[in-house]
Amino acid sequence: MLLALAGVSLAQTANANSEGILGFHNATTEQKLEEKFLAVPEPKLAQEHLRILTSEPHIAGSVEDRKTAEYVAKKFREAGLETRIDSYRVWLNLPGEILVEATAPPGLKMRGPTREHVEGDAYQDDSRVVTPFNGASPSGEVEAEGVYANYGRPEDFLKLKQMGVDVRGKVVIARYGRNFRGVKALTAQEEGAAALIIYSDPMDDGYFQGDPYPVGPYRPATGVQRGSVQFTFEYPGDATTPGIASTLDLPESQRLAPEKAGNLPKIPVTPLSYADASPLLARLGGPDSPREWQGALPFTYHVGPGPVRVHVKLVQNYRYTTIWNVIGSIRGNSEPESLVVAGNHRDAWVYGAVDPSSGTAAMLETVHGIGELLKSGWRPRRTIIFGSWDAEEEGLIGSTEFAEQYAKSLQNAVAYFNMDIGVAGPDFGASSVPSLKQFLRDIARSVPSPKGGSVYDAWKERSTSAHRTRESADTGSWAERRGESDSGEAHVGDLGSGSDYSAFLQHLGVPSTDIGSNGPYGVYHSAFDNYAWFVRFADPNFTYEQEMARFFGLEVLRMAQADALPFDYELYGSEVRLHLERAQRRAQELGWRSQPDFGASLKAATHLAEAGRAVRKAGESAGGARLRRVNTALMEAERAMLGPGLRHRLWFRHTIYAPGEYTGYAAVVIPGVNESMDRNDPSGAVESLGEVTDALERAASVLESAL
Repeated sequence: MLLALAGVSLAQTANANSEGILGFHNATTEQKLEEKFLAVPEPKLAQEHLRILTSEPHIAGSVEDRKTAEYVAKKFREAGLETRIDSYRVWLNLPGEILVEATAPPGLKMRGPTREHVEGDAYQDDSRVVTPFNGASPSGEVEAEGVYANYGRPEDFLKLKQMGVDVRGKVVIARYGRNFRGVKALTAQEEGAAALIIYSDPMDDGYFQGDPYPVGPYRPATGVQRGSVQFTFEYPGDATTPGIASTLDLPESQRLAPEKAGNLPKIPVTPLSYADASPLLARLGGPDSPREWQGALPFTYHVGPGPVRVHVKLVQNYRYTTIWNVIGSIRGNSEPESLVVAGNHRDAWVYGAVDPSSGTAAMLETVHGIGELLKSGWRPRRTIIFGSWDAEEEGLIGSTEFAEQYAKSLQNAVAYFNMDIGVAGPDFGASSVPSLKQFLRDIARSVPSPKGGSVYDAWKERSTSAHRTRESADTGSWAERRGESDSGEAHVGDLGSGSDYSAFLQHLGVPSTDIGSNGPYGVYHSAFDNYAWFVRFADPNFTYEQEMARFFGLEVLRMAQADALPFDYELYGSEVRLHLERAQRRAQELGWRSQPDFGASLKAATHLAEAGRAVRKAGESAGGARLRRVNTALMEAERAMLGPGLRHRLWFRHTIYAPGEYTGYAAVVIPGVNESMDRNDPSGAVESLGEVTDALERAASVLESAL
């Protein structure tokens, strides 16, 4: 019956999309191809992939990590992909000794980290489960008074100063959430802290949100969030080789000494569970914390300093470690030089059932579906490349090294499609560059949802609900404040960082997307993100795995097959204009004596939108040499928005999108302008605004060259 219902759902979705497909002059052949593909990905096979991939802890560079590479390579080859394993030599740490203990006041007993444990979990006692630690932290030993700093954001440290609390030389205790852990490390370091402890508060992903594991999906008392604190917002990838690939044969003379690497913290940083952090926080003295800093532990939070003193001793074993990317490709039959790249990372802090193995299992079922098309004699118009990236958790390393090694070939990349966490629950979400937002919405209309209807139906309903919630809580238009067109469509976010699209988009200018299916996922980066948790709370029937495999596959197929590349630069120009208008209002509020002139940049954004509209219309009927010109222009327009690099972060070359220097994951749009305003730097804002104007005009000119 389930198979019959699935067939009906596929047919209904295909009929709903029968009017045409963006980028195809005659969509009939493509629709038939997609129907064949959509019928292939299987929940049972996705389940088997996930069971095998999560059978052992497989941190980057481990023997077990190599086994997962070999498994993925085997599945790529079985599907008919030309497959290889690329190796890189990168600078990584594993924990030697991790110790956090209270030394004062008398009677306070706390020594950690406590081993992660709940009753009845079958995976937690494996000896290969690594002690909770933070990747990229230096070794160090400190004993000092403790200070509580809320989320460790710049505004939190400013509040402490206003309260008269000095964090210099102290052990700062901050909770996970609201920004990237590496930003917490940078901010604590800049404020003079001697060490940083980052703990998981039950307010954010523990019992305050719902029942903890194993009863519910949220973080139990001993659960710890591991994670890298590398300053990926300065540059991602191997710390010793910014801008070049860390290949096995790279001469030592071309590597930075690790102590000179610009993306490694200088103070020791380590994570704790709320079971271990609670005794420290409970005995802190000093003023009550601001009430919005209060977490869910059962006492009033104080900021310190003291009387709690904390001894932190970290021995990190650093060494050059081999990691492995698995690359599978299908050569295009008419435009083999044009590349459609799709990828997911494979390494995990422990078992990684959700992060990232749910994405890997879905990608393997995508490859399975495309493999069945290959067996029928089909070949794609453009070359398809699938990447299984390693060491993403350590700092987006595998994908960054690949992008740096193959930068010249990737000048012909049409798009990069990313999937990190494939399935943590039933709620689909996506982010992308503006030119691909409608492309994603159209695909969502073509993929059936396990809830009934299409993926788009449920996605739009959640977007509308979230929009109403924000509109009722705030004044003005939520979409306008975000710099988006308030079109009433399903919400597609902007790309910041935190996953493997970063090098493709922000360093090389390849248009990118990122997709995932979300849910109540409280065991992130802990030993409890395992197969048992997944089948109980994320996707018991593996139908959302099937959904994600289908969606990912349609992204690849449509981009590889389209007559005219399905980019919308009219929307791109419109969205950038909204961001510029918002920045203009912000500059006026700052009251600078000499205001930046936004006129030229606003005109350039309008120019891009007009050129985008004209090229899209031309592509609807163009053929032969003119179609090739249109596609070349559409492919090169994003790269035209690259500049010399952000003033303080040269690796990030995209003038429109970058991760925030003090957010880390969240996108900052027109980053040079906005971050200059953050620093109260009017001359920097003027210079950056000029770079944005030039980039928008270059992109518009590239598009107009095809007309």
